[in-house]
Amino acid sequence: MSKTLAIYKKLTKLPFGNFIFSQAVSFQAPFFRTIHPLITDFRPGYCRVEIKDRRSIQNHFRTIHAGALCTLSELVGGLTVEATIPNHLRWIPREMTVKYVKKAKGKLVGECELDASLLQPGDVKLPFEIKDQTGQTVLKTEIVFYISERKTK
Repeated sequence: MSKTLAIYKKLTKLPFGNFIFSQAVSFQAPFFRTIHPLITDFRPGYCRVEIKDRRSIQNHFRTIHAGALCTLSELVGGLTVEATIPNHLRWIPREMTVKYVKKAKGKLVGECELDASLLQPGDVKLPFEIKDQTGQTVLKTEIVFYISERKTK
């Protein structure tokens, strides 16, 4: 089990544990703080993150900015890989492709599922979607993660 997943399991036993964990992730990777994520489910093979529509992440059309959508995508995909990857492997995002399906407004939910058997050294493509509160897809994304053996000390 990854250290990140172990911390999540401990914190979510506490009141407001998901919020505390989300804050910890945002502290570790400060750019994620810009979207104010709430990680609501995090386990091997799955991650779910919510963000609320706020003025600070809107564009001039008063919809959620493409950059915020990509940030949410990177967080969801990265956490899914982090929760799933065996301890002898490591990962880094290499490429991301996005398709904007419709204007993003209101609360958004990023959900990603991953079959652990796919995490082998080399490039791994991870497709998933960001949806609005009505369940309609606003963004389709595919992130390519480079998986490699962890260096031994």
